[in-house]
Amino acid sequence: MKLSIVATLYQSENYIIEFYQRASENARRLVGNNYEIILVNDGSPDNSLELAIPLTETDEHLIVINLSRNFGHHKAMMTGLAQAKGELVFLIDSDLEEEPEWMLAFSKKMEEEKCDVIYGVQEKRKGGFFERVSGKLHYDLLRHVMGFPLPQNITTARLMSKRYVDALLRHNEREMVISGLWYLTGFTQIPFLVKKLQHSKTTYTFHKKLSLLVNTVISFSNKPLIFIFNIGLIIFSCSSLFVFYLLMNKLFFSKPISGWTSVMASIWLLGGLIILFIGIIGIYLSKIFLETKQRPYTIIKSIYHHNSLKENKIN
Repeated sequence: MKLSIVATLYQSENYIIEFYQRASENARRLVGNNYEIILVNDGSPDNSLELAIPLTETDEHLIVINLSRNFGHHKAMMTGLAQAKGELVFLIDSDLEEEPEWMLAFSKKMEEEKCDVIYGVQEKRKGGFFERVSGKLHYDLLRHVMGFPLPQNITTARLMSKRYVDALLRHNEREMVISGLWYLTGFTQIPFLVKKLQHSKTTYTFHKKLSLLVNTVISFSNKPLIFIFNIGLIIFSCSSLFVFYLLMNKLFFSKPISGWTSVMASIWLLGGLIILFIGIIGIYLSKIFLETKQRPYTIIKSIYHHNSLKENKIN
């Protein structure tokens, strides 16, 4: 198998037919008939699965993987990559904001650069002012906290060699952030400037983006814990100096210790910091708790492809 195209389905009923047709056409232009298209249904609430299954009846290149529920975009992508058999693997979203035609340009670039990964990068982040600004702050914060240069405005679309995909799949995190794993896997990765379209409102709400940010920081950095230690050390040092100052005033200058306002303010400040820091440590502990359970990050309910449908009809 020369090429595997992997995409996920979630609220994709308006795009799936056109995506399938364009992906098939460009795959044939690139490798002839030696390809497969893997669509992973991530518990889509619309008719994406019902539209995808009939396509497998007439096309032996198409495989539809139906997950038992919605597990999340990143986990669904990893499931699709685990099923891919191609020497090259093209990962892309199915909503047509990322164009299937990119695989041709990516392949040409890969041959020129002799690299393992070509990934799409937007020249300008799509969306309104808030989305662009928040996106920039998101990547700036991640680069500062995580300590490695995570590329800005990357797209899902990327063409990868089989050896890179195999190395990527060796990561066994249950609470995964795939953008961080892409970078940590290493190999030679080259960006390719693309223009991402915008057909519909993103399914990544503010709450999901915030959750992704927290999960990314916790998964790839211990800097929040170091920050807690440093703050605690600063507070302890300042408190020790203040106590020493009060004792000196009391012993040598007979000045009484005055006022309750500063005491109450200190109590509320320290109490708030303690609760905040316990919360940060609690998040780390919750991630460790989930990882130690070693639960599967997705569960496949059923797989549909041309041969399996034939077998079902015979039986």
